[in-house]
Amino acid sequence: MTGKSEAAGRKSALLRRFGFLKRRSVWAGIAVVVMLLALALWPRAAEVELATATIGELMVTVDEEGETRVRERYMVSAPVAGEVRRIELEPGDPVEAGRTVVARMRPAAPAPLDARTRAELEAAVQASAAALARVQAERGRTATIATRARQQFLRLRALQDSGAIARDAVEAQQAEADAAGEALQSADHAVAQARHELAAARARLMRQDPESEGRAPSRPDPDSEDLLVLAPVDGVVLRRLRESRGVVPAGAELLELGNARGLEIVADLLSSEAVRVSPGDAVLIEQWGGGDTLRGRVRRIEPAGFLKISALGVEEQRVNVIVDFEDPVEAREALGDAYRVEVRVVVWHKADALRLPVGSLFRDGDDWAAFVADGGRARLRKLELGRRNSREAEVLGGLQEGERVVLYPADDLEDGTRIKPRED
Repeated sequence: MTGKSEAAGRKSALLRRFGFLKRRSVWAGIAVVVMLLALALWPRAAEVELATATIGELMVTVDEEGETRVRERYMVSAPVAGEVRRIELEPGDPVEAGRTVVARMRPAAPAPLDARTRAELEAAVQASAAALARVQAERGRTATIATRARQQFLRLRALQDSGAIARDAVEAQQAEADAAGEALQSADHAVAQARHELAAARARLMRQDPESEGRAPSRPDPDSEDLLVLAPVDGVVLRRLRESRGVVPAGAELLELGNARGLEIVADLLSSEAVRVSPGDAVLIEQWGGGDTLRGRVRRIEPAGFLKISALGVEEQRVNVIVDFEDPVEAREALGDAYRVEVRVVVWHKADALRLPVGSLFRDGDDWAAFVADGGRARLRKLELGRRNSREAEVLGGLQEGERVVLYPADDLEDGTRIKPRED
């Protein structure tokens, strides 16, 4: 009896403890909790940014910074050593070829002579004077002979007319008179030469006027005639290399002139990219400060490269590519010399290419692939690509126009993952 009563007591205690499980509301609450846990732990659809495959224009370009420059530049330099007056022209002022005075100069006076050089030059002057006197005396003797021969010829010709002398004697005297005349002409030339040599010897002996010696070179006579330096071309002043008055040597650079409307662009491309460019390639000119993209064309690729150190300290082999503007001057009137621009040289172009953003592409082994949005899930699709640039790629196979792909897919995105478009 005792054992049965203890078993009945334990059963009664269990019923009192778990009797609430017989209630339906309890089971309903448990079901709700399980459902909530399932929803909380159920994998959510990944939010992704989608892009659409479209057909349109695709260009492959070589992009680089460039700089404008005046195609034909002219450096005006001092023609002689001397004092140049203050240059009033400023950069941007127009000049006219052969008429605009760009600089005024006063040629430098001859340098003072030392005693030895002066003695040598004075002796040279005296020698030239003596040579002149000698050839003048020789010329006088030759003139006398010529006059005598001419008079003799006239007398013999008069006798020939009266029949008193033979014709051969007259012709011989005529030849002698002609020879004497030619000798007189030679003597005249010798006198002229001696005079020029004397003048040259005296010029080498010239020096400053004694009254002007000791004066400062910056105080010339304002009424004296200056040497005028004229503009060699029509255009504008690009740079003024010297402004103040002062003494300059021959060949000193004064101004740089050019036609600011005749601009070109020089862009230094990497040699590995320059080999892809050809003369005549179209060029897009951007980031020049205006609103519209300008157009140009490659005119020349320089045959020699050069070494350039990049901002990161890397040695790069560069090649200059020259680009001509195709737009009218009015479209780029604000551009000047040495302005920065960005050029995009078009090395390939297709008007109806199936294209995708390169941000949707990734490598799957040796193939290119993308995640295509299909029924709310990401499907891995291998693609066959053609040409591409920094923003878009040409799709040759594996995708149709209008299909949407995942842009910038996450590393944990897998084939079959549920996705939904990201809201802007």
